[in-house]
Amino acid sequence: MMADDWPSFYHETERLILRDWREEDWAPFWEATNTPAVMQWLVGLLDEEGMDAMQLRWEGFAREFGHTFWPVERKEDGAILGFCGLKLCTDKNGPFGMMEAGWRLGEHAWGKGYAKEAAIATLDLSFGRFGADETIAITVEENSSSWGLMKRLGMKRRPELDFEDTFWNADYGDAIVYSITRTAWTMHRASFIG
Repeated sequence: MMADDWPSFYHETERLILRDWREEDWAPFWEATNTPAVMQWLVGLLDEEGMDAMQLRWEGFAREFGHTFWPVERKEDGAILGFCGLKLCTDKNGPFGMMEAGWRLGEHAWGKGYAKEAAIATLDLSFGRFGADETIAITVEENSSSWGLMKRLGMKRRPELDFEDTFWNADYGDAIVYSITRTAWTMHRASFIG
């Protein structure tokens, strides 16, 4: 199935656009995110084969689930900052099938509130458009920036869902899981945004 055949997705926030991938997005996306700092807590830099495999994986999520990790486009200049979005957890060791939010932005986009803005939109979409009752996010213990945002989003640590990650196979210990329910997000959202 070609990208043009997928259900179209487009969502705006104050400064950002989350939308379906276009072929021209991939080069600036990898330029922004396939760096030592961004990939530090993952597998390190991806080679051409790894980037192609990841692209196919995310395109597959869009076809299979109706959502994926979307490109984050800055409205001001059209720059691709990274990704933020939703998939179902596909690691058989983990909370398989649960709705999973994820984000990864290039270093030039750090410290400006873009990840928070995109993650808020992603949780709104998870519980609204895509009807999830609970949404998880996954990281590793050392990645305090990632789980720090999870905590600010109102997500709670779920150690009983931690697992040995078979996809990334990094040497950082188990993948750790945070989650939030639809009810908790509704209660937390107003205070978080204010």
